[in-house]
Amino acid sequence: MLMESTRQKKVARLLQKELAEILRQKTTELARGKMLTVTTVRVSPDLSLAKIYLSIFPSDNSESALGRITDNTPRIRNELGNKIRKQLRIIPEIAFYLDDSLDYIDNIDSILNKD
Repeated sequence: MLMESTRQKKVARLLQKELAEILRQKTTELARGKMLTVTTVRVSPDLSLAKIYLSIFPSDNSESALGRITDNTPRIRNELGNKIRKQLRIIPEIAFYLDDSLDYIDNIDSILNKD
């Protein structure tokens, strides 16, 4: 795996911060009763694509919440563009993915705690 450049890391941090704020404001319409967390942002070397990993809690029906968020990607990207247009010349395409590492940890935890 290639190392991320300093520029990629800075852009990823900026996107993570701004997307977290946008999703916080839109939680009621996109995922009512859920807590959305932007866990990781990975930016391609040419800064044209950002993969956004979301943790959705509680995780029941998280696929449908992710579906609603994905359906609203153009609106979310537009808002993101309005917020960061002074810092970035090109607003990357964004793709949302489910970060299920917490479920994985819970699963391992429950397996280990079965006596």
